[in-house]
Amino acid sequence: MLFGKIDYLNLLPFHVFLKRYPLSNQVKKSIEFKKGTPAKLSQALNKRQIDAAIISSIESRNPKYKKLNLGICSNGAVKSVLVRKNSAKMLDPASKSSNMLSKILELDGEVIIGDEALRQYIKDGRDKFYDMGEIWQQKTGLPFVFGLFCCNKNQNLYKKIINQFLKQKIKIPKYILNEYSKSRNIAPNMILWYLEHISYNIKFKEKRALKKFISLAKKYNFQP
Repeated sequence: MLFGKIDYLNLLPFHVFLKRYPLSNQVKKSIEFKKGTPAKLSQALNKRQIDAAIISSIESRNPKYKKLNLGICSNGAVKSVLVRKNSAKMLDPASKSSNMLSKILELDGEVIIGDEALRQYIKDGRDKFYDMGEIWQQKTGLPFVFGLFCCNKNQNLYKKIINQFLKQKIKIPKYILNEYSKSRNIAPNMILWYLEHISYNIKFKEKRALKKFISLAKKYNFQP
């Protein structure tokens, strides 16, 4: 089992769950070792350097991947996938999905994702940014799937883990919350506030939204 870990706050509940899940210490160590951005994990999965990861949703179209019902989703504002207003156009190498979405939504400016985007959002205020999750929802009436769990082996094991995670409400221990707060320079209460905007279960609407996104991306030949 070689699972690639996106080390962003948006997956903190899942990683807390994995710490408690009965996996071998060797597997848990490998999860901590195989860290990366969605774009880098997409490359690693394609090269079979890992056998599973939540990757940029636009990369999930690869037919050789098994797609499971876990993702990084928002139904409206997400606070961490942004385009800075009145800035020079610049893409974020960490996520092809976010770059493609900025093109589909016709937003000019600097694309910023992840914990750094959240930090800037808190610091500078919402008026400085376009929130792509919010604009997508306004235009389509659908949630947006930023990342999707894909694997190329051990499908049944991963499905079992994911199903158990999705059934639970994960409480983040205070010591872990404080550790992430210190490493990200984001207050604990703001981390919890942010996580209220993230969902993980890929249901009918999320699948419909992902299908629409992939269809729109085809018009641009998938190039961000």
